[in-house]
Amino acid sequence: MSKRALKKYLKELKKRDLEDQITDLYDRFPAVKQYFDFVFNPKEEKLVQEAKVKISNEYFPLKRKRARARRSVAQKFIKLFLKLEMDPYLTADVMLFNQEIAQTFSENNKVPEAFYKSMLNSFRESIQFVSKHKLLSEFQERIVTIYKKSQSQNWPLEEEFSKALDIIE
Repeated sequence: MSKRALKKYLKELKKRDLEDQITDLYDRFPAVKQYFDFVFNPKEEKLVQEAKVKISNEYFPLKRKRARARRSVAQKFIKLFLKLEMDPYLTADVMLFNQEIAQTFSENNKVPEAFYKSMLNSFRESIQFVSKHKLLSEFQERIVTIYKKSQSQNWPLEEEFSKALDIIE
């Protein structure tokens, strides 16, 4: 169904029928519930703290022995934040937090090559996001620190990390 056809259909509905449909969507689909919960009560700080705890738990678990170190956990939160159109500052904060915690993890743990490629992608995405939302003055120091730490830890893909930084210089 096209957006135009949907609008026409919605205009033809009585107010009570429209309310029933929206309530049904709210009950059936968790994403709709999540959207309405956020729109009517945007607890952004709470979501950010929840994300940081779960991301930290990926690298430094409290309940299990081994870290999973999955970038996908952070990516799910970032994708959700973008979909909900959360404050770009908070989204950028979580993006950089993910890289900082991953670097702390990699200091004392052996990680596979894929880890570094994944972190490079995260680094690029963070820089592009920060640049797009004109938040460079707030985050430049953290970005440079992440870059320098990748160099001091002798991460592979050194040249690619350096090229990613070219956006902010």
